[in-house]
Amino acid sequence: MQNQIYTPPEGPPQLSAPLLYEKISLDCLYEMAWIQYQALGTSRIADLFPLEEAELKAASEKQAEFLCGIMGGPKVYLVKHGPPRMRARHIPFAIDEAARQEWLRCFRLAFDQCGQLGLDKPDQLLLLNWIELFSAWMVNRAG
Repeated sequence: MQNQIYTPPEGPPQLSAPLLYEKISLDCLYEMAWIQYQALGTSRIADLFPLEEAELKAASEKQAEFLCGIMGGPKVYLVKHGPPRMRARHIPFAIDEAARQEWLRCFRLAFDQCGQLGLDKPDQLLLLNWIELFSAWMVNRAG
């Protein structure tokens, strides 16, 4: 049963601060995502990520572009890659609760190294809460 795909009962959580991007630049998101993906590349879930640095960098850029759109910025991800459909894109990868926690650890590490993206405390909490909810929605296998 461990490889059985889990589907959540509802759609993805929505970020309730569509203007968050006005406080963060796309360059900051690229920097944070690259720090996170470098950490992921050496983490306990490194097998879920590309081995080649160029591919890892490209994956990190996709994440930054996705976050940009979610935060109310330009729809860079949509223009370059089409509709996000994040769960569908990640179904080939077994994401259980342990993998989610490791991904979150790397996200928080990058978020902290980037000075919480210069956000004030309420916006930090808003973004981190959404990341928690969204990452839980991405879990697709029982752990």
